[in-house]
Amino acid sequence: YDAGKNFGNLPNKGNVTIQVEYVSANPTGLLHVGHGRGAAAGSSIVNILRAAGYNVESEYYINDAGNQMDKLTKSVNARYLQLHGQDVPFPEDGYLGADIIDTTKRIISKHGDKYLNLPEDERLKILGELAYADKMLELQKDLENFRVHFDIWFSERTLHPDKINAAIKTLKDCGGIYEQDGALWLASTKYGDDKDRVVIRENGEPTYLAADIAYHKNKFERGFGELINLWGADHHGYVARVKAAMTMLGYDADKLKILFLQMVSLFRSGEAVKMSKRAGTAIPLRELMEEVGTDAARYFFLMRSTDSQLDFDLDLAKSQSADNPVYYIQYAHARICSIFRQAKEAGLTLDGEPKFSMMTSAAEIDLINKIFEYPAEISKAAAEYAPQRIARYVYDLASTFSAFYRDCRILGVEKDLATARLALIKIIQHTIQHALNLLGVSSPERM
Repeated sequence: YDAGKNFGNLPNKGNVTIQVEYVSANPTGLLHVGHGRGAAAGSSIVNILRAAGYNVESEYYINDAGNQMDKLTKSVNARYLQLHGQDVPFPEDGYLGADIIDTTKRIISKHGDKYLNLPEDERLKILGELAYADKMLELQKDLENFRVHFDIWFSERTLHPDKINAAIKTLKDCGGIYEQDGALWLASTKYGDDKDRVVIRENGEPTYLAADIAYHKNKFERGFGELINLWGADHHGYVARVKAAMTMLGYDADKLKILFLQMVSLFRSGEAVKMSKRAGTAIPLRELMEEVGTDAARYFFLMRSTDSQLDFDLDLAKSQSADNPVYYIQYAHARICSIFRQAKEAGLTLDGEPKFSMMTSAAEIDLINKIFEYPAEISKAAAEYAPQRIARYVYDLASTFSAFYRDCRILGVEKDLATARLALIKIIQHTIQHALNLLGVSSPERM
């Protein structure tokens, strides 16, 4: 009771810092629903680890080098010329999404046709940078609206070429890299990979793996006690090769933990929804937020373990009924706020020490027991990187409160008992707020 709004926060675990890297989508298009699941999970894991007493730093790795950035540049260049009335072909491997046209229109609204008559290589360079800046702005806007904050934005460009060359040289020196057919190969089969991997192509260009090795070397050099990455399930085969490289570089690869995010399937009226109504492509996260709201989107993403497939029921997420878990939890919180408004009108306050010993009924004892489970739930959720534990706990707490509310009158009973019950539901209120806050979900006072 005395802990107030800090109930649930565990003692500090010391100086070791955990780094959590998540989302890290290419800055070439809008964040989609799959990224949304990673954003909700990563930000909640950061919140839970902090509540459990750990020092945590969150990071977004910006893939702003390589082929996908060239494709973005060429796509925006083609749209720029087309929007100025020129009949130019669109690149075969270009990005066709409507968001590329939106980006180009924003560039034109700011800069007009001033790049139209530049030599092509010059125009490509300028448009590439403007498109990159625009995409990052849109991406950051969506993340902010989704209540996701990063401590560090790490640019892949800062690894090219020096840090990549340094990592490759160190691996060469320790015998972890060999040359074959003009390319450089990582001898990752020595450490459990199913085959060795190219890190520098025949043309001297580094592969994605080379940049990832340099990036993870940089992370270890920064001295984190633990590294957590949230990756899409399609990156499963990547773990062995990155861990192999870290071991060769002399780092403890067990400090690197990879959490996998399985697919999200959206359903409306029982039917699978695959495409955006507007763009005809993967459904953007902003479209989901517009349809169901940030609270429901975040809670529904967090209801299931990240390593299980998620069926997201859009109709349920929008419904204002007890069947919708996030609505049910928020309604319990709003009801407690309403009780306190009524208590104030009746002149009941929480001065002095509540007589908790007066509460002896089964409903009261159940609620008190449920409250005492919360710190242990945070500890377990942190150890397992499992936000779904908190999502389940706060739903169960709301359910236990509803049973208590049904069976126990709070106002209109003897004053000491009323005060004790008010003190109990004050703890419930703080706990619901705390848990929803860990999940990045709001706690409305009225509904």
